[in-house]
Amino acid sequence: MQNVLDIVIKLFGYISAPGASVMMPIIIFILGIILGAPVGRALRAGLIVGVGFVGLNLATGIIGGSLGPAVQAMVAKYNLSMDAIDIGWVPASAIAFASNIGKLIIPVGILVNAIMLITGTTQTVNVDIWNYWHFAFTGAMVNSLASLAGISGGSAYAMGLAAAALNMVIVMVIADRTAAGLGKYNELPGISIPHGFTAAFVPIAAVVNLVLDKIPGINKIKVDMDVIQKRLGVFGEPVLIGVVFGLIIGGIAGIPFWSIPDGGFVLHGPRGDIAIGMSVVQMAVQMGAALVLIPKMAALLMEGLIPVSEAAQSFIEKHFKGKGTLYIGLDSAIGIGHPICLTCALILVPVSIFLAVILPGNRMLPFADLAVIPYIFVLIIPITKGDFFRSLIIGAVVMIVMFYCGSSLVELLMTTAARAEPATYAPGVFAGNFSSICDGSNPLTWAMINIVKFKWLGIIILLVISVGLAVWNRALIRKEARAES
Repeated sequence: MQNVLDIVIKLFGYISAPGASVMMPIIIFILGIILGAPVGRALRAGLIVGVGFVGLNLATGIIGGSLGPAVQAMVAKYNLSMDAIDIGWVPASAIAFASNIGKLIIPVGILVNAIMLITGTTQTVNVDIWNYWHFAFTGAMVNSLASLAGISGGSAYAMGLAAAALNMVIVMVIADRTAAGLGKYNELPGISIPHGFTAAFVPIAAVVNLVLDKIPGINKIKVDMDVIQKRLGVFGEPVLIGVVFGLIIGGIAGIPFWSIPDGGFVLHGPRGDIAIGMSVVQMAVQMGAALVLIPKMAALLMEGLIPVSEAAQSFIEKHFKGKGTLYIGLDSAIGIGHPICLTCALILVPVSIFLAVILPGNRMLPFADLAVIPYIFVLIIPITKGDFFRSLIIGAVVMIVMFYCGSSLVELLMTTAARAEPATYAPGVFAGNFSSICDGSNPLTWAMINIVKFKWLGIIILLVISVGLAVWNRALIRKEARAES
């Protein structure tokens, strides 16, 4: 039995190794064939999706590459001294997949999705296998928590695996419930986003949006991003919005405006000298380029998905008529090209650093994951019905929540990292404390971890919540299917 398990772990580890840009074309191609799309169209769809992911990674990398020097400069200029640095989602995903939970998360995730589809508790075919790491991250943190509480290895592992599976169930329900709004307000029909990071902000967004509805005056404010862009004319174009915010962020950071002297520009800060290799104008142009390229890459990715989405709807009509719509579950990267995502994210960069400084008790300095801030807004947009003002307010509230969640999980994340990759993160090997915006500050992960502090009772509570949400979702799916027919 152990030999079979080892083979399964190695197989899915081998599958996940190349990353999303390689995995997704293969998955989309296979899914297209299963759903009845012609081989040529399915192949082209998969390849275009792969190209789209490569393009999105390059474009978002521009944001990270531009914001990184600016944040370093702000740290030096304003003497910022939070004790936990944001190491980013790349190390976080590596920690998740390297953990004991991560080794089995892909087959477990596929099984959970299959059970939910068979029982009618989801409409989403979650092909975004790479991002199962978010569920593994939650499970690995719960596994560490249980071990620290003195629970035996086997039981602690079972608790972690259960938490990962239940995390996925909750996120799948959120994906279904936001899919219609995603089609209407984000212009992504036939798509849902079962992304463990992005979906976590939907409950917060729903509550804050409801509160805003109750505040006189505030509830009358409506700001349509399209109207703003039309009124501003050329100054409302994404390229100019990016350039302007690049100038503002670079100016706040104190980076040289026009050029960097030979040998670089060095800022002297409390943590040592920091070399800056980018001028404000260079940063501004790169930010403008990112805001132009990201929507185009997202549109290219969507182009690749159209044949598969059409095949899925034909398949449902032929074999499961009256069962409702079938959604293709994808990475939230497909939605970050929306102007609200990008504009709100740029505004929140300096705001986030300001909040990190003034919030009492915050330990985390945002850094590597500032480039993932657009992902926060993808499923906020359906909640606010595409309103820019409400999305921005909710985004600011979300950042405050994340700082406190991340600060409270610093030690547990460091323990989890050391257990998963001791050569990199063992005490004495990695200098200083660390956290991450994605997923170390994930409010859903934080909530689940705190519930599991009740040990097996906590797992039972999560099971009841997850099953309850799944049953509720099933009832809504059936109601919507009857209305459609």
